[in-house]
Amino acid sequence: MYIKDKRTDAAVCDCDAIHAEKVLEVNAKMPDAEQFCDLADLYKVFSDSTRIRILWALNCSEMCVCDLAVLLNMTKSAISHQLKLLRIANLVKNTRQGKIVFYRLADEHVREIFEKGMEHINE
Repeated sequence: MYIKDKRTDAAVCDCDAIHAEKVLEVNAKMPDAEQFCDLADLYKVFSDSTRIRILWALNCSEMCVCDLAVLLNMTKSAISHQLKLLRIANLVKNTRQGKIVFYRLADEHVREIFEKGMEHINE
């Protein structure tokens, strides 16, 4: 049953649970609080347009810091800082070839997350 909230004039539920079985079913599947925090942190990494541009580039090709800096018209220091955050979030990996370090997406999951996001905004 719904009643009107006198402060907001909005309809609000006045009971504890109408569909207790659904509440129990969803609660049984609910991840713990730490997992939700980890997921929120992952999405925070995606919230910066520079990091998204880096991920876009790495989705196309493995690249070094110098090439990313030229591509994105940024300093190598700024690119390195963003790559560090992407590495900490396990979104990119690197390999060293002599003095050059090449970066790539960490795995297929990252590619899928990125591509699904792009697909969603282009609908």
